[in-house]
Amino acid sequence: MEPTQAPDVRTRILQAAVGLLAEHGVSQLTQPKVARAAGVRQSHLTYYFPTRADLLLAVAAHSMDALTSGMANAARDGSLTRETLAPALAAAVSDKRRARVMLGLVVTSDEDAALRARFRELVGVIRARIGALFAQIGVAVDADTLAACHSMMVGAAVLNLARDDASSRQELQAVAQLVVERILGAEPSAARHLRPHRKAGAR
Repeated sequence: MEPTQAPDVRTRILQAAVGLLAEHGVSQLTQPKVARAAGVRQSHLTYYFPTRADLLLAVAAHSMDALTSGMANAARDGSLTRETLAPALAAAVSDKRRARVMLGLVVTSDEDAALRARFRELVGVIRARIGALFAQIGVAVDADTLAACHSMMVGAAVLNLARDDASSRQELQAVAQLVVERILGAEPSAARHLRPHRKAGAR
């Protein structure tokens, strides 16, 4: 029975961890609290996630798996397109749980070189999935552009988490729109308005 039960227990632990993040933030993401919330013994939790760093990484990967698979499904059924990409990105990045877990990983990896190496790998996986998602809707990006877009959205997510008001949410949406315009090669509306008019007959 263990092979069929194991994924369910692991998923319950990850879902409990996400719930704690949503309600209390990353400071409350301890192994005992997550075990209690998942309804499992702490020994079960540490079997899957021996350290808090392992748990943080798994929660981040689980969150990104859910996000990217959901967006990939939306791209396949036609509900995610170039036109709807900006609001979809804004909605994804506005989820404060993802920002919290990433900040928790940053702080923890600052003190743990082994975790930092695994965090680098996770960033690579995330960017590869974002690139694949863009390709699904006909948007091709190079590695530098992908890194810039990812960095802008992460920055907007962190600032939105810190400020958490109408202004920060509006700014996040504006950043998402700017990212999409840059990805698609479209000229931002501000640039169109600021472009000097060419005189008649000028070359």
